[in-house]
Amino acid sequence: MAETIDRAVFEDLKSTAGAEFVKDLIDTFLVEAPVMMEDMRSALAAGDAERFRRAAHSLKSNSNTFGAANLAAMAKEIELGGLAPVRAASGVPLDALEVEYTRVAKALMELKRA
Repeated sequence: MAETIDRAVFEDLKSTAGAEFVKDLIDTFLVEAPVMMEDMRSALAAGDAERFRRAAHSLKSNSNTFGAANLAAMAKEIELGGLAPVRAASGVPLDALEVEYTRVAKALMELKRA
């Protein structure tokens, strides 16, 4: 399995933005990412393709910021595929996304403490 967080990307973010600011970014991501995933689920249930796409896009962008490439790639696939494939798969892609988010959240908490 791919590295959860690309350390080169993460270290570059820290050197550019500053370690303390990155800690704040991590805190924000850990609050906002679950909201984005819940927004995708509610948009799926409501058939709101645009809200679904926006939430997936935001998760993809925020994941890339930290070097969470696998999470970003999964969100991108969901964003570009839209509602139909996720609905056809009974939401399984969102379940997989949440599993990967859990791995990323754990890794980010460890990096924040380091």
